[in-house]
Amino acid sequence: MTMEPPSNYQKYGVPFYVAAWAPDVCKSQPRDQDDDDDDQSKAQTETESAQSHPNQNHVVLAGGGGEGRSGVPNAILVAQFDPASVSLSHQPVAKLDTGSDLPYRMAVHPGGDGLICSFPNSCRWFEWDEESGEDTKLGLKQSDRVLDQLVDVGQQLALAFNKEGSVLAAGGEDGKLRVFKWPSMEIILNEAQAHTTVKQLDFSPDGKFLVSLGSSGPGRVWDITSSTVAASLPPEKDEVFCACRFSLISDGNYILYIADKSGSIVTWNTTTWKRIGSKTIARDIICAFDVSADGKLLACGTTQGDLVIVNSTRMRIQKVVKKAHLGFVTALSFSHDSRALASASLDSSARVSTLEDEKKTGGLNIWIVIFIILVAIAAYFLNDPENLPSFNS
Repeated sequence: MTMEPPSNYQKYGVPFYVAAWAPDVCKSQPRDQDDDDDDQSKAQTETESAQSHPNQNHVVLAGGGGEGRSGVPNAILVAQFDPASVSLSHQPVAKLDTGSDLPYRMAVHPGGDGLICSFPNSCRWFEWDEESGEDTKLGLKQSDRVLDQLVDVGQQLALAFNKEGSVLAAGGEDGKLRVFKWPSMEIILNEAQAHTTVKQLDFSPDGKFLVSLGSSGPGRVWDITSSTVAASLPPEKDEVFCACRFSLISDGNYILYIADKSGSIVTWNTTTWKRIGSKTIARDIICAFDVSADGKLLACGTTQGDLVIVNSTRMRIQKVVKKAHLGFVTALSFSHDSRALASASLDSSARVSTLEDEKKTGGLNIWIVIFIILVAIAAYFLNDPENLPSFNS
């Protein structure tokens, strides 16, 4: 008997390399249903294009079969997640075919302007597209805007916006790191050999620093204001850094997490840039990593398709989803409200796991333990009445 997959898990026929949540508000251009609208109507539409439309609970996924005649499409998809029923849409609500070019990396603009995707030789800008009707649907379309500074630059393996969406960073397969002001694309950092190959990028919450990782060797922290290296983060022993994320902590400051392929997470002080500690989280190789916006949870995806949810306060595992995907996990992304985790895999599957229970687990565990102890004491005295205390004088 074949078991039906859970409703929060869907296969969309595209091997995924990246996943991200659409912003809470997306600026989109509504499609006119009447092509014969007069000039006044067109002017009104142009005004509406600058308005914001709420589009929560949409996950953007990208990937494909690459060049050649594999028959596997290259595409950017938008799927809708329903938190009430904990389900993903059976079919994507939007699908944009990218021809023979594989969308390999992606960064969503936090202000809702659109998203940037890296392809084998260049990067392209995409805008949100809203199809009007009885059921308004969120979609994507390739923008007329050409990012000249990222054309014919080779494969970019890492893309990131800062929290405000005012700075864009791109790291290339050739080891070059470029940082631009957005949307002017004025270059503010241009490092030819940041690493042998730039694999990962992440901005600090205040936008002052950018951390970068290569395929091996130390990580680097860049001061965005001075466009210089602020620190080098050396690995120990056989560590191979594979992912990095800054995270807010309770006192308003932030720390840096770096995942090691062997299954551990290293924590760094962002004032001294010294290592705080290391904790082994997974037995398998970590191939995807993310931190929730509130800083309370970490998530790791493994080569075995497992998801590991970690409490950041105690660095203890709170939940493991075994075989969340049949293939290894390629992407993880926490929702903006930190209540859900989107994951994707090369097996063409996407999944959204809810995290409300995980956040409450820490407090519930204490009461469960107390309850078990009380039950055990009661059972002990009921089984042997002679042990009951006597209050007779």
